[in-house]
Amino acid sequence: MTEPISVTALNQYVKQLLDRDRLLSQVMVRSEISNYKVYPSGHHYFTLKDAESSVRCVMFRREAASLRFRPENGMKVIVSGRVSVFPRDGAYQLYCSRMVPDGVGELAFAFEQLKNKLYKEGLFDPAHKKPIPAFPHTIALVTSPAGAAVRDMIRILGARYPMAKVLVVPVRVQGEEAPEEICRGLDLVNACQLADLIITGRGGGSMEDLWAFNDERVAWAIYRSQIPVISAVGHEPDVTIADFVADLRASTPSNGAELAVPNQQDLRDTLAHWDARLQKSMDRHLQTRREKLGRLRTSPFLQSPLRGIQEKRLLLDYQQQRLAHAMENTVGEERRRLGRLAASLDALSPFKVLSRGYSITQTDDGSVVSEIRQVNPGDKLRVRVSDGTITCTAEGKEKHQWRKKS
Repeated sequence: MTEPISVTALNQYVKQLLDRDRLLSQVMVRSEISNYKVYPSGHHYFTLKDAESSVRCVMFRREAASLRFRPENGMKVIVSGRVSVFPRDGAYQLYCSRMVPDGVGELAFAFEQLKNKLYKEGLFDPAHKKPIPAFPHTIALVTSPAGAAVRDMIRILGARYPMAKVLVVPVRVQGEEAPEEICRGLDLVNACQLADLIITGRGGGSMEDLWAFNDERVAWAIYRSQIPVISAVGHEPDVTIADFVADLRASTPSNGAELAVPNQQDLRDTLAHWDARLQKSMDRHLQTRREKLGRLRTSPFLQSPLRGIQEKRLLLDYQQQRLAHAMENTVGEERRRLGRLAASLDALSPFKVLSRGYSITQTDDGSVVSEIRQVNPGDKLRVRVSDGTITCTAEGKEKHQWRKKS
């Protein structure tokens, strides 16, 4: 009779059986992701399921770090790994070592996934793109110092616009460390204000070779750059995430150098054109002034300057006579008007009436007596006649009774 064993021993025995199975040590499963979770430890836990069954899966942090895309619930994937038992639970699960999207390349899927994510976050918004300076003073090349691309850019920049200073910021452009170095290079140029234009990129290669410029960290470094950035990665057909975020996309590193600066020969041709136009304009202006000077030379005033002065003197005498005549007329009219006003005023003067036998009676305080109630017997009065004043005393008063008209 078989001896009873513990659950732990049973689970360990089953685990050993599964671990020794060569088929289960490396298996590939095509299915759909469900219940996908990432724990703080960095391990990824999820379930693969089809229409009838499901299996628990785990992908440890080390293997998950190699993922080029972000797994999501409902995504069709192909998973590689080994099947074993977790002794604590006694349940078998798939320990994943690699995961790729089903039906599309891993890198292509990761590219589209990141592109859609950054588009929704606004990193590709044209409103955020900065204008490229027309005449940059210093250009920073954030690229590999050893590649042919940097030599081509330096050569083209020197030939097209030698006035610009070129600063090479050496970084790796391929490998796991490349995205972090590119970010540091971009941040360094901005922090120290080393240039007023940045070109970042590399020469052509496979999608794997260019992958550093599809990294989300590089995209954010370009987005937060205060200095305009030109992305110049690979060949004409190559498109990276950096191209969408950058302020200007160049098809190649050489094209990036061409877009960064004007052509000095074109500038010379433009200056020569404007110089010719300016010279022609000045010649026309001088000719017009010469013709005007010729006309002035034949003018009567310049032929005989005193003639003009004499004419002005005659005009001044004429105006002086007109002014004097006008003043005489005005003064005469005002004198006549003053005489009429004086005569009217004299006719209305109360003193004029005195000469006809009338008088003006006043009290001591100078008030004119117009009614008898103003005077009492014994009051001193002053009577003004045409040739003087008579002082007298009132002896009495009598009020007249005027007969009313019927």
